[in-house]
Amino acid sequence: MKTKTYHRRSIRLTGYDYTQNGHYFLTICTRNRECLFGEVQDGRMYLSNYGRMVNECWQEIPNHFPQIVLHEYVIMPNHVHGIIEMDNPQFTGVNKGMCTDAVGVGANNYSPLQIPQPRPCGTSRTVGSVVRGFKIGVTKQMGFSPWQRNYYEHIIRNDESYQYIVQYMAQNPLKWEEDCFYYGSDGAAI
Repeated sequence: MKTKTYHRRSIRLTGYDYTQNGHYFLTICTRNRECLFGEVQDGRMYLSNYGRMVNECWQEIPNHFPQIVLHEYVIMPNHVHGIIEMDNPQFTGVNKGMCTDAVGVGANNYSPLQIPQPRPCGTSRTVGSVVRGFKIGVTKQMGFSPWQRNYYEHIIRNDESYQYIVQYMAQNPLKWEEDCFYYGSDGAAI
């Protein structure tokens, strides 16, 4: 009997070093987009007990990953959006060709990396390891895993993009019923 082999295509940018300094916009969703973290009423997000656990774990990220600086974030009923800043001291002064605008965005003006760079040992300083640690922390707090298997990320390359994302997150509760992640109060897709 032949078993099916599934090959998942990575949504990460091929060749990009996710340990390098910069700002990253993350979206982490619940499994089956189940609304566990609270509800939106009159354009405001009200966190459930699970949502408060998610909030606590998000704020704890820099205690476990000292190279991470948290920026704006929003917890929605079935997903979390947040901007994290990678500030690895090992990259200080070596990021040639990087954006250096008002918010210090550190993504290359060219992608993927065009010059070979040594990779750090292990993955404990990558964006993926931060997301994995956050998901594990929430799972331990909740007693079960609420998460879908992967997450979405976007490398923020300039201040205009950063400001657009911040505005999007601030308006997310106001526009909840228009959101691509919106599910009705009964959990059914609308």
